[in-house]
Amino acid sequence: MMNRLAALALLCAALGLTACSSPAPIHHYTLLPPPAADGHPAAAPVPFLIDVLPVGLPEHLDQQPLVVRQGRGGTVAMLDEERWVGPLGDELGKAVSVHLSERLGTQDVSGLASSAEQQVLRVKVQVRRLDAWPGNQVQLEAGWSLGFASNSSKARLVCQGRFNEAAADGYPALVQAQQRAVSALAARIASDARAWGSSQQAKCTVQ
Repeated sequence: MMNRLAALALLCAALGLTACSSPAPIHHYTLLPPPAADGHPAAAPVPFLIDVLPVGLPEHLDQQPLVVRQGRGGTVAMLDEERWVGPLGDELGKAVSVHLSERLGTQDVSGLASSAEQQVLRVKVQVRRLDAWPGNQVQLEAGWSLGFASNSSKARLVCQGRFNEAAADGYPALVQAQQRAVSALAARIASDARAWGSSQQAKCTVQ
C-alpha cells in the first residue's frame, strides 16, 4: 500500500512540474520599415507608377522561421522561436514596395488596374542569398530588372548588387541589420528606376 501511495505521489509531482512549465515564447519580426517620421522630406515624384512583382528567393529561405548561419562553414539553423510574421518572400516584397514608393514618390499598382495613360515600370527582384550571422553581419545579394509594361521594344535594365550590414548581438539587432540591407537594396533600385525613367539608355548605378 505504501509503495502504491509513493508511486502516486511521484506521478502527481511529475504532472505538477509539467503543468507549471510553459513553452518558450515565439518572437515575430517584420522587414517593413517603420512609418516615416513627421517632417521627413518627400521624394520628388517620378512620372510613372511601379509594379513590384513577387520577390524570388531560394526555397530554403522562403519560410517563417529565421534562418541563420553558424560559423563560416555550411551549417545553418532554423529558429522556431524567432519568426517572420509571414513567409520571407512576402516580407521582402512588401518592404521593397514600401521603400520604392517612398523613394520614388509614386504608387505600387501591383494587382490593381491602372490607367492606360500612365506608364507603369515593372520591378522584378531576385534575391540570391540572404546570409545572417548573429552578432556579426548580414549579407544580401540580389539582382533586379526594370522595364516599362507599355514598351513595345521590351527593353530592360538588368542590375545586381551585394549589401553588407553589421549586426549587433541579439535577434532583434540581427533583424534590424536585415532591414537596413533591404533598404540599401531598395535605394539602389530606386536610383536605377529614376535613371531608366529619364533615359532607357541609362546604365546600372555604380555600387
